[in-house]
Amino acid sequence: MSPQIRRAFAYFFRACRLRCVECGTKPIFTPLLKIRSLRDYFAPLDGCPRCGYAYERETGYFLLAIWAINYGVGSLLGISLYFYLEWNYRLDLPVLLASVVLPVIGFNLFFVRHAKALFLALDHYFDPHLNDDGSNGGGGSGKQNPPPSPAPIVPQTAPVPSEPAALV
Repeated sequence: MSPQIRRAFAYFFRACRLRCVECGTKPIFTPLLKIRSLRDYFAPLDGCPRCGYAYERETGYFLLAIWAINYGVGSLLGISLYFYLEWNYRLDLPVLLASVVLPVIGFNLFFVRHAKALFLALDHYFDPHLNDDGSNGGGGSGKQNPPPSPAPIVPQTAPVPSEPAALV
């Protein structure tokens, strides 16, 4: 198996376990037993305390995770559940709608953390960003950013005398 595929599987399985996609040891979200508010449930932590990987790059970073992954998978679940119940049980419309909508809402509330973690893994695989060289906990990829290039040296020239200002 190629190293890229192994790395993709590692990121995917770390995201499924809701662990840091870079080092795989620390959680992305507040543990369930320590949740005190809805924000603790839905919002990821600031970053990994072991490797320093920032979970949220900017405001609105997880919008695609919510719209594409969470709602997309929830919609596919709802459509498949609808067709299964319609073809096999022939339920009345109110019962059928309740049997489809309620599980989809519950699934989306449960899956939102996994959708964000999977998006984080996809983003890290295709566009990795590292803040360090991986030496402060062993979790970095070991890639160092190249040193900044020195500023070009511009020779100093003597000022050119201009015409004297005319007094008006």
